[in-house]
Amino acid sequence: MRKGFYISTPVGVVAIILCAGALATIIGLSVVYSQEKAKNNDVAPTEGGISTKPPATTSVPSNDPWDNYRLPKSLVPECYNVILWPRLTPDMTTGLYIFTGESSVDFECAEETDLILIHSNKLNYTEFDNKILANLTSLTGGKAPPINSSWLQDVTQYLVIQLDGKLMKGHRYRLYTKFTGELADDLGGFYRSKYLEDGKEKIVATTQMQPTDARKAFPCFDEPAMKATFNITILHDHGTVALSNGEQKESGNYTINGNHVLKTVFEPTPKMSTYLLAFIVSDFDSISSNTVNDVLIRIFARRTAIAAGHGQYALNITGTILQFFEDYYNVSYPLPKSDQIALPDFNAGAMENWGLITYRETALLYNEDFSSNSNKERVATIIAHELAHMWFGNLVTLKWWNDLWLNEGFASYVEYLGADKAEPEWKVKDLIVLNDVHRVFAIDALASSHPLSSKEEDIQTPAQINELFDAISYSKGASVLRMLSDFLTEDVFKMGLQTYLTEFEYGNAVYTDLWKHLQMAVNASGITLPDSVRNIMNTWVLQMGFPVVTINTSTAVVSQQHFLLDPDSEVSTPSPFQYQWIVPIKWMKNAVNHSTLWLQTESANIDEMSVSGDDWVLANLDVVGYYRVNYDQGNWENLLRILSTSHSLIPRINRAQLVDDAFNLARARIIPTVLALRTTKYLYSEREYMPWQSAMNNLDFFYLMFDRSEVYGPLQDYLRKQVTPLFEHYKNLTGNWSSVPDGHMDQYNQVNAISLACKTGVKECHNLTATWFNQWMDTKENMIQPNLRSTVYCNAIAAGGADEWEFAWSQFQNATIAIEADKLRYALACTKQPWLLNRYLEYTLNPSLIRKQDATSTIVYIAQNVIGQSLAWDFVRARWSYIFTQYGGGSFSFSNLINGVTERFSSEYELHPLKQFKADNAVVGFGSGTLALDQSIERTMGNIKWIAENKQNVLDWLEAETKYTSH
Repeated sequence: MRKGFYISTPVGVVAIILCAGALATIIGLSVVYSQEKAKNNDVAPTEGGISTKPPATTSVPSNDPWDNYRLPKSLVPECYNVILWPRLTPDMTTGLYIFTGESSVDFECAEETDLILIHSNKLNYTEFDNKILANLTSLTGGKAPPINSSWLQDVTQYLVIQLDGKLMKGHRYRLYTKFTGELADDLGGFYRSKYLEDGKEKIVATTQMQPTDARKAFPCFDEPAMKATFNITILHDHGTVALSNGEQKESGNYTINGNHVLKTVFEPTPKMSTYLLAFIVSDFDSISSNTVNDVLIRIFARRTAIAAGHGQYALNITGTILQFFEDYYNVSYPLPKSDQIALPDFNAGAMENWGLITYRETALLYNEDFSSNSNKERVATIIAHELAHMWFGNLVTLKWWNDLWLNEGFASYVEYLGADKAEPEWKVKDLIVLNDVHRVFAIDALASSHPLSSKEEDIQTPAQINELFDAISYSKGASVLRMLSDFLTEDVFKMGLQTYLTEFEYGNAVYTDLWKHLQMAVNASGITLPDSVRNIMNTWVLQMGFPVVTINTSTAVVSQQHFLLDPDSEVSTPSPFQYQWIVPIKWMKNAVNHSTLWLQTESANIDEMSVSGDDWVLANLDVVGYYRVNYDQGNWENLLRILSTSHSLIPRINRAQLVDDAFNLARARIIPTVLALRTTKYLYSEREYMPWQSAMNNLDFFYLMFDRSEVYGPLQDYLRKQVTPLFEHYKNLTGNWSSVPDGHMDQYNQVNAISLACKTGVKECHNLTATWFNQWMDTKENMIQPNLRSTVYCNAIAAGGADEWEFAWSQFQNATIAIEADKLRYALACTKQPWLLNRYLEYTLNPSLIRKQDATSTIVYIAQNVIGQSLAWDFVRARWSYIFTQYGGGSFSFSNLINGVTERFSSEYELHPLKQFKADNAVVGFGSGTLALDQSIERTMGNIKWIAENKQNVLDWLEAETKYTSH
């Protein structure tokens, strides 16, 4: 692609269109576009040739089909022909960026009807005769019934077409439309991305259809089960390249209304869902290679990024990961190409469009001079996540969004397997425990959590669908599937996956279809389970939450109960299993592994787990089970003794588990908080990353609760004592910080050592970070190692003043490497100057300063700063309507904003305004953050109780531990 775009077939081959009949020529600019259309107005305009439904006489919901969010089953799409012409310069009259297009969809009538409902959102239509918005013809013979009326139903996002007569069952028809849309900067549908290159502003026309925004690009049956083939044609300026899901079939000069453009036609797609469509126009460059199966792999990005080699790492590992998944699924990659493109503006991390995967620049591009090892890992895992979807999600697709967890949870699990294949020395598979299991435990332990699988009828609106893109679907889904793979064995798990994919390829399925195929694999393998796969897994899928398994080693009684962070919270969600689970328990006794045991009832006697004296039991080996573990006091004491004397006898993942379980059991008032704190005493001798990261994650809660109280000083003293040996270890290991540790996990823990040392006031650490940052300011040459930049920038800015902040801001504004810009954007929120934080908050409302994709995360960064938390909360409350309109309604990450600005709340003075915020903005709404708001209220109430019960005990223990080192 560096020397021009790739043509997949010889020039001159006549293109074959699968749908019968040829497309009409593209409409010109004569379609009048409403000048009064607001950029992000949810209501479609009524000017410019739009025929709208007559005003409703009542606001009460009707029983009319067009007031239902779900499509009727009467029409089944077969294929689409779509031509789109995006303008990469603003319209001279309106100042808006627009696209024009025309589309025809061939469909079969499955049930006799006189109504056509097809999704449409924010599109202006050209009128045909009698102000009708579409043209209908028959493909079976005879005439189609005439169209009586047509209008746009804004709330449910339909183009409604009423007919004078019935469509006949079994007959095929074609619906044709011409339309104009805005190429807005709203990050959804067909939208525009803007960037600077060589001092020149450039525009990219790109897409993000998932979950319900294909309807913003062209009228379509926009539900995942409505699979069809798509023939895409793009008109675009000379000097630009068009991409889509299919291979390029032909491209050449084309003239329309005196405009000389290129016309690029793509091969028909396989049968697929609308949310997987993608089409992009840019002047990007690319690099390419072929896999062993001759699949063309291409990496597209800004020309300067490609020239600098920033796409090479992604290219190097994509083939390896693609081959891994072909072997894993035992199904060949179903397309001839795999394009991956890095976009300057992209709301999600990446999107699995079939054959054309879109990414944030930070998720695809790697530059060893700027990218840390965590950035490199993110590139590997996200590529693996998206490639996993090429089969699981794209080839076989969920029937409806209520099963989103299976799609995203599966990819979130196997991304670690794919990344491990690409980088086996990293041992990245272990990190799912920190990144997913522990992460989602915090949410799933709330009474306001939700089951993995929702009822189909409960998920109707776009906002409800967007709300499912949360940690439960991704991280809990990954965790329970990992548990399933473990107790089935990976070979049996893969066997079931392979027959599942074969049966449902190019079709749709529900999660129980996978259980059926896994059960077939179990039966064929001869392994023994305590119940069927379906019955075991339904206890994890159909009820929210998870158990805490309590093992009493003196009585050999093992029991389970629903784990709640606040045991007093009211669980209003009914459970079909009364909050009991079928629990696989992998365990060891005295460092010797034992076979898996199953807990199927509330409690049971398991004699093998009886111990006495200094013997000890450890359950949930490698945290493959989705549950927490508690023990009798005697076993806890023996485990603490082993940690302090011979911690290597306990696997490092389980050392991380002991810390995490203990702190959360203490928050739930199951064990004393002091017992949890005692699990951190051995860290003085710990050098492994996972236990340290687990401890830091949990001690962050203590900072959130106590960094505004008298507990803060002793907490600082204690952690300074614990981290100093780790800081000295890495100082020596790296030759006084002059080199980078060899191991992947060691590199992570070096960052932890510096971060916590500076946070707790180790003077040498402050001097170190200030010196490095000041050298950069003085010499304008940044010699700080990429791994250390985020923590060095943050600590230097926190310790400095306006000069340091302004320098970092100028570096951010001038950064041409997205990952470096991200590090600076995070660090700018670390300042202790309230006026700078307030100014930074205001910048988030200006997309020319902070990109829209980064606005909510920037506000969260500021809220994580103890100085900035109240400022961010006031800012969000004061500007809620604007923030919600601009960033909230359809943003997958929007729930993170609400959680982020409220996570420190721990007093009645904060709870009351939070509840008032919910009441005051009920009319505006909270969109995909609705559930997050309820969870924030519940979490705040739990924090208030926890502080009341624990503050004095924590203070006393910390003071006792630090009395001889306090100063």
